[in-house]
Amino acid sequence: MLNLDTHILLHALTGDLKARERTILSNDSWSISAIVLWEIAFLARRGRIDFEMDDPTLTALLRQVHVWPLDLEVCRKLSELDFSSDPADEIIAATSLVHRIPLVTRDRNIRSSRLLRFAN
Repeated sequence: MLNLDTHILLHALTGDLKARERTILSNDSWSISAIVLWEIAFLARRGRIDFEMDDPTLTALLRQVHVWPLDLEVCRKLSELDFSSDPADEIIAATSLVHRIPLVTRDRNIRSSRLLRFAN
């Protein structure tokens, strides 16, 4: 199972994945942190993406994705991160650590972490 950063999930939705990302995602099941749902709603509300939370394509995609909760274990893991970022990115990273799953992200700041495993 892979943990997808918000932008990777959105690129998958819009067909804007890089070839390497497409290959990685085609070989495993997908999951996201619950905060990714909030980020998508936020981006939609701000007009930064071209669809809403009730978009049928998004809804169909989310039916196939496991959603990890934002729970006490994830929040405790935040203090162990070896990088600083916005809270959503940190929660996504902590989710990968707690559930011991590789993260798929383009974010260079997150990718600087030596604690996280990344899908390559």
